[in-house]
Amino acid sequence: MTQTSINWAARTLTTVGVLAALVVATLPAAPAAATPSRVAGLGPKWTSLMHGDLASTDTTGYRGPGRTARLAASSVPGGPCAATFIGSDGYPVSLCTNVIAEQPGDPAPQFAVPVVTLFHPKTAAVLARLPLAKGGLLGGVYGYLDDANRIVVADGTGAILKVAHRRTGAGWQLYVADRIDISQHLGSDAVTGLAPDGEGRIWWVTTGGIVGTVADGKRIASTHLPRGEQMGNGLSVRPGGVSVLSTHALYEMWAQADGVPRTVWRRTYDRGPGRKPGQLTWGSGTTPTYFGPGGDAWVAIVDNARVPRLHVLRSADGSPVCTLRAFDQPKQGTENSPMAWGNSIVIPSTYGFGYPPMAESGGPTVPAPFLGAMTRIDVVDGRCTRVWSSSDRMATLPRLSTADGLIHALGYGPYQPGPQQVGPVNYVAVDFGTGRRVTTLPVGTAPVDEPLQLTGMIAPDGSLWQGTFGRMLRIAP
Repeated sequence: MTQTSINWAARTLTTVGVLAALVVATLPAAPAAATPSRVAGLGPKWTSLMHGDLASTDTTGYRGPGRTARLAASSVPGGPCAATFIGSDGYPVSLCTNVIAEQPGDPAPQFAVPVVTLFHPKTAAVLARLPLAKGGLLGGVYGYLDDANRIVVADGTGAILKVAHRRTGAGWQLYVADRIDISQHLGSDAVTGLAPDGEGRIWWVTTGGIVGTVADGKRIASTHLPRGEQMGNGLSVRPGGVSVLSTHALYEMWAQADGVPRTVWRRTYDRGPGRKPGQLTWGSGTTPTYFGPGGDAWVAIVDNARVPRLHVLRSADGSPVCTLRAFDQPKQGTENSPMAWGNSIVIPSTYGFGYPPMAESGGPTVPAPFLGAMTRIDVVDGRCTRVWSSSDRMATLPRLSTADGLIHALGYGPYQPGPQQVGPVNYVAVDFGTGRRVTTLPVGTAPVDEPLQLTGMIAPDGSLWQGTFGRMLRIAP
């Protein structure tokens, strides 16, 4: 899931609200469950970042619900929850967009307000809410959880907030424990993503093409990408490097003692003739993914060419490793981040996913049916080789478990003509080794439970926490 798709969830609540009112092989032996290196200031491994880890592999070392899945609990948080994190205390906390809520300092109810929401770890009941100031793009919901179980997120005032939770005599409370003002570096721009690095800095990017850092909570530095380049995706981090993808090019960046982000290398890609149906910007919809030898020797993206291609580059210098047509089926593309495990990449397609017209930010497009597709590509001896393809219609950003070898998500059934936002919504588990679906469990009905291509999180107990338009679901093993 990219930042633009999350922003779409925020900007299209009116449209979806109307609907809601109507209410080759076995597992490879080589890859093992990766153990991310500890990064100062980052929370528990596998549950502190939207894409699973700093490399954006969308994997987890925890087993998911799998073959014994059941819908254990659900609640109505007031709007879709785009990202969920789980702290060392076991409490899930999400970045949601409530249909109606009060903003800080304004008692009048507002529409589509970003709200930090705390949930009970068993019942999924809402324990506390904290509305944030609205920004141009919902204020950086590519946040993360720090080592004090605080959500680090940007709000609409141009500040980076650290939102903590605590239990009081009156019940649970969410509150701003720290605030870093970066507004002088933003102007009228808005933060779209945040991530920590191994040097203790917070990296941030904006829609308009600014890349910045914060060191020691106060030293702020930034740089601008070339005019006309925008960013609608997250950023990925490795030791000594940060991968940033604009609507025109892929960048490897780093900062020295002064904190100013500098380009190590830049590679343009084919952004195609225009925005595809099922994508939200005119450019790649993928967050860059580090993977391969050592866990970060390569970086992968999918371009937006007329026939989209997977590109695998060496993260050190941007030189090509291999490239291959991303899907072997016609008329495909993706707005979602690839999953990576060992030397393998798994790409889900969003081509034709029905975003309302008000979500268009990269020019008009012609609607197309959401047929579905997912494919696994391995990098072997410097060649990209397709292992399997399927027609699964994944309606959330999937999560790959290296513990059970399954890909977990919400999805639709086989394609049938008619509106995609009406009908059953299933929890599905797909075998990483073969691409075959092993579990299909009905968990809701669209439009109330339209999955919106949102991101779920697998907890240490195997539960999948997944937001939909109207509910938060806890799907347990």
